[in-house]
Amino acid sequence: MLNIGDKIFIELKYSEERQRFKCKVVEKKDNYLFIDYPINEKTGKTAFLLDGTEIKVSFYAKDSAIYMFDSEILARKKANIPMLVINYPGNDKLVRIQRREFVRVDANVDVAVHPLNAEFEAFTTVTADISAGGASIILPPKHQLKPQTEFMCYIVLPLSNGEYFYIKTLSKIIRIINGTGGSRDKAPIQFVDLNETQKQQITRYCFDRQLMDRKKGY
Repeated sequence: MLNIGDKIFIELKYSEERQRFKCKVVEKKDNYLFIDYPINEKTGKTAFLLDGTEIKVSFYAKDSAIYMFDSEILARKKANIPMLVINYPGNDKLVRIQRREFVRVDANVDVAVHPLNAEFEAFTTVTADISAGGASIILPPKHQLKPQTEFMCYIVLPLSNGEYFYIKTLSKIIRIINGTGGSRDKAPIQFVDLNETQKQQITRYCFDRQLMDRKKGY
């Protein structure tokens, strides 16, 4: 399931402070993966992990799911680039976390909505929730939008480490939810043409948001 060039994410199994590192699979041999030196996502610095360090590894698969497995830093290898050797338990020992389309979080993310053919005036708003499959957006007062309307959606996703993802995607309104008690209408929308990288970025944002909410006690 993991191939050479695939990106993986590493977390220390036993650590007081949660840190996540990213790296790539450089070589594969039997039940071993050879990875380049991990980079701390928050600091951008190369991590020095001792042999014997127990880790959790996660990666995004082509079936729109996230997989995890326990591993260990076994050794170092010098080749064209310095590498770490970790054990890989095999595809049948992977833990499947969740399909992307079900990873949805409540979040007010900035969105710009632009018509395809001047059907309405462009506007900026925020989401009420978001997933890799779509979102719910707050509609402006006195809007004339209808279900099945397609438009171009521009989204800014801020991560807790200060990084930003910028998403541009064709989107479609599923339905209109009328506001009550003075609240504005909402529209659940579907992202129509996200590529794999964009799906991974939104999923990463959702998990990042879930983690931050847990830390705040939500």
